[in-house]
Amino acid sequence: MPLSAISPSVLDPSASNRLKLIDAALLCIARTGASKVTIDDIAGEVKCSRATVYRTFPGGKEAIFAAAVETEVARFYSTMAVSMGRAGDLSELVVSIVTVSAAYLLNHETLNAIQASEPELVMSRLRFGEMDETLAGASAFAQPFFARWLEPEAASRAAELVVRFILSYLTDPDPRLNLEDEPAVRLFVDQFLLPGMVTTSTRQPLQQRSTTTRKKGRSTS
Repeated sequence: MPLSAISPSVLDPSASNRLKLIDAALLCIARTGASKVTIDDIAGEVKCSRATVYRTFPGGKEAIFAAAVETEVARFYSTMAVSMGRAGDLSELVVSIVTVSAAYLLNHETLNAIQASEPELVMSRLRFGEMDETLAGASAFAQPFFARWLEPEAASRAAELVVRFILSYLTDPDPRLNLEDEPAVRLFVDQFLLPGMVTTSTRQPLQQRSTTTRKKGRSTS
């Protein structure tokens, strides 16, 4: 993901100072790594004073970084929601989750820079306690999309299964499967993931299946 794609507000005069500073921090991290970024670097990117930075973020660099994480998580979920909402069936939903999340995360220049220069910052989020929080949040986000085709409990299990699969791949990639290769992912999903979460009848949206069931009931009465 190019820097211009993840930091559109730096040059946008209508953007708030808060968002400009967050995106400036992301740009600086992508260039040098998080530990080398200074308040002066961030201020220089936005062409503002140190005082402006501290007025916006009294906590300084750490507060900016925390806000940057929150902002990027929100952007990620927004991107995912648009793609997942377009899915026409359960297979397409799972393929969309896998390929879009992989493309977003694997090509995110700021994240890649941190992984290259300070991998411990990324790995700290993947320890058991932090991993559980990440897994729970991502699964809860995905569950309503799965609920179009699955009952609530099954939707929760399916969402967790897919999120676990993605996190497992990102922490220990398998060179035999490229998660950005949609045809390859579709084949993998249909052969290995989908059979574990659906029956033939669940491939229709729940509302459509309910309507079909009522029609069958009327025709046999």
